Amino acid sequence: MIRYFSDIQELLTDVCDKEERSVEKIATEIKDRLDQGGIIQLFGCGHSHLLAAEGYYRAGSLVPVQPIFIESLMLHGGAVESSNNEKNPDFINTFAHRLDFKPQDVVIIISNSGRNPVPIDVALLAKEAGAYTVSIQSLHYNEEEHPSKHKSGSRLEGVVDAKLNTHIPLGDSILSSNDSIFGPASSVIANVLLHGTFSRVIELMIEDGAIPPIFRSGNLEGNKEHNDKMIEQYSKRIQF
Repeated sequence: MIRYFSDIQELLTDVCDKEERSVEKIATEIKDRLDQGGIIQLFGCGHSHLLAAEGYYRAGSLVPVQPIFIESLMLHGGAVESSNNEKNPDFINTFAHRLDFKPQDVVIIISNSGRNPVPIDVALLAKEAGAYTVSIQSLHYNEEEHPSKHKSGSRLEGVVDAKLNTHIPLGDSILSSNDSIFGPASSVIANVLLHGTFSRVIELMIEDGAIPPIFRSGNLEGNKEHNDKMIEQYSKRIQF
């Protein structure tokens, strides 16, 4: 356990140093879009879907966040099936009609490798609608050694407006011993980048003199009325 904790801390420090400018730029754009009435939409397949759920209905975080839940791309619908669907170049056609992207929105696509068709298709549809697109991915996966599986040949980082690089090693593991590579880390780092960016958005709102839309913990007395007001304010576009 000590090795994993030590290596995660080292990686977090490296990511913080290297991604600070990107977080600031992206947080500023998100704030501007939210000020215009937009919302944040999160998308991921498989384990990346867990990150999409993580930013939603979260105490201490932003209210206007909508995850895109497609059950056949989620683990509980069948892990092997979800993985196969993510790689299917035509799978977007099964749920594209359900997507509701507006020009003032922000769409964050989480995909560790950035090469599978479905996340790329979601990014393309969001851009077509005029939304601001952001990827959370590891750029250790590159076009030369890990080409896109999308029919256009484009990788995720080549489609989106901005990137948050997790700097996760190939294979999504940070430990090794003999011939074994283990210790998955993409969810930990992506989660920190996500909440770090959202926290910076909140700070920017406060610096601008605004009252940021934040959920309060439902496990503390007196917060229900506040949260109910937040839900009412955003329920036209977000399914709570």
